Amino acid sequence: MEESVVYQEILREGLAKGKAEGLAKGKAEGLAKGKVEATNQIALNMLRSNMSPDLVAQLTGLTLKQIQKLQKIATKQSSTRKSS
Repeated sequence: MEESVVYQEILREGLAKGKAEGLAKGKAEGLAKGKVEATNQIALNMLRSNMSPDLVAQLTGLTLKQIQKLQKIATKQSSTRKSS
């Protein structure tokens, strides 16, 4: 009987620890994703303001390849707005 109580306590502690670790990991991932999205939005705004891709890359820390992908997005959005 006493073993069962000890086992249940260990199980509860393990579950609580796992839940706390999962929440911390989820929060960290969410913050990282938000930072990436914010940086991409800033880079898009810079590109729309006619900043050079090299300067955008230098200021945001993104690679030129990432900037070129964002440029394609900015171009598509710009052409969609003009045709509307």
